[in-house]
Amino acid sequence: MIGSRIGGDLVVETLRALGADTVFGLPGQHALGLFDALRRAPDLRLISSRVENNLAFAADGHARARLAADPAGPVPVTPMIVSTGPGALLTLASLQESRASSVPVLGISSQVPAAGLGGGRHGYLHELPDQQASFRDVVKSVHVARTASQIPGALREAWESAATAPYGPVWVEIPQDVLLAPAGLPPITSATARPASLEPLPELIDEAARLLADAENPVILAGGGAARSGAGAELLELAEALRAPVLSTFGAKGVFPWEHPLSGQSWMEDWHSTEFLADADVLLVVGSGLGELTSNYHRFAPRGRLVQIEADAGKLESNHPALGIHADAKLALSALVDRVPRREADGRAEKAVADLLERVRARLAAQDLELEQRILGEVRAALPEGTPSFWDMTMLGYWAWSAWNADGAPMHTAQGAGGLGFGLPGALGAAATGRPALAVSGDGGAMYGIAELATAVQHRLDVTWLIVDDGGYGILREYLTGTFGESTATELARPDFVVLASAFGVPAVETTPDRLRQDLADALNAPGPSVVVLPQHLRLFAPTHLDQD
Repeated sequence: MIGSRIGGDLVVETLRALGADTVFGLPGQHALGLFDALRRAPDLRLISSRVENNLAFAADGHARARLAADPAGPVPVTPMIVSTGPGALLTLASLQESRASSVPVLGISSQVPAAGLGGGRHGYLHELPDQQASFRDVVKSVHVARTASQIPGALREAWESAATAPYGPVWVEIPQDVLLAPAGLPPITSATARPASLEPLPELIDEAARLLADAENPVILAGGGAARSGAGAELLELAEALRAPVLSTFGAKGVFPWEHPLSGQSWMEDWHSTEFLADADVLLVVGSGLGELTSNYHRFAPRGRLVQIEADAGKLESNHPALGIHADAKLALSALVDRVPRREADGRAEKAVADLLERVRARLAAQDLELEQRILGEVRAALPEGTPSFWDMTMLGYWAWSAWNADGAPMHTAQGAGGLGFGLPGALGAAATGRPALAVSGDGGAMYGIAELATAVQHRLDVTWLIVDDGGYGILREYLTGTFGESTATELARPDFVVLASAFGVPAVETTPDRLRQDLADALNAPGPSVVVLPQHLRLFAPTHLDQD
């Protein structure tokens, strides 16, 4: 009966109708109506957390894992529910990562009673003059439902926004009294979202095809947008048609086969790769704004023509003049494949790629970095086929950006916004899909999410957490020492991670580089959460952009 339902039920019913099967949530006083409705919705799984920023990272990880597993399926918008004020604000750093990496997260927050909206300053608990203002420049769009009748429409609009290329997080606010009041509407069962398709303009595709067909040395740079749109097959077909080398940004790991003869891989911070891209007479940039990391700290200076395909209109020509095509990467690449002539293979492109990778390897070999490369290789070898990994901002993670082979081992990182603490909660969100996941953190980043070991135990999530313990913020230690000759505030007191994990009831082991592969494989093959701790100082390869000053 209508009278037995409240506003919170309208939220839950609409989410189910839109396609949600999992919700990440942390209760709060103003959100009680939402959580009581979730209690009465057994077919909608609720994954809790201990801290709201970790909850938002978990929702992000869940969406990434589902998108990577089925890029051709419906966009996996992932709902996350928090309470007003402090709870909502704690999600901001995590939502910044989702925005920077184009991850479709639907944040739902309660609000003070409707009378307090608009800065009325009634002194309600958690009241802010304008909570929405805190989110407007972080998420893609903000939506407010001030009455029960507005709830289905606000959620549908938000869902469509999150699922429209470029994907991204969105924010919905609903007052406490609206969530608790009688629903006043019949049960919602038919809400559907229809995100707009971002088709390229045909005349721009024609011009891009002409430039690429006439190019003597075409090169393709695949960015995160190519990966998010599921454009791997189209990218491979176009590269082979043009005989064009393909380099992948850190956000595009796995979108192009790592060992393909045309794969220049992902050494974006190596000057050899920077110059390789700059030497192209036509460089096709797919799903990248050519930002700081991709451009080797803005030292990249193209000498040929640029063609840039980008779903985020604000990134078109934001760093370099180009033929800009505002479109979804998959749709644009598919259109290009139909228009470019197929070239005969003459081996030139393959030789150029092989020479590039040999120069990269030679530079690394001159730096005594065998241990770091070996440890990364041991982690990769321990992973069962198809297991996703979630990497914090840590030394080994920086190595993985460049060197990780993501074929059969999807890799997800927080390098979009660069905040600490992503590894464990991101992997927990992925494990909520029902498949195992690996998290990798340093000891500094691990402390951001240590409480979520309780979440892993409570929900029986199959996550193995590798903590590389070097006694501090290792990458910042290296940056400070390299710049000023010494470091400050980078050395950290930390717990015995093995003992602490055991206190949560999580099996844990301390390992060595020699035992790492076996210990990690054993942990990954055991059901439920586990922790592997590697006490080890690691070094990063020497930067190349500083040599260009």
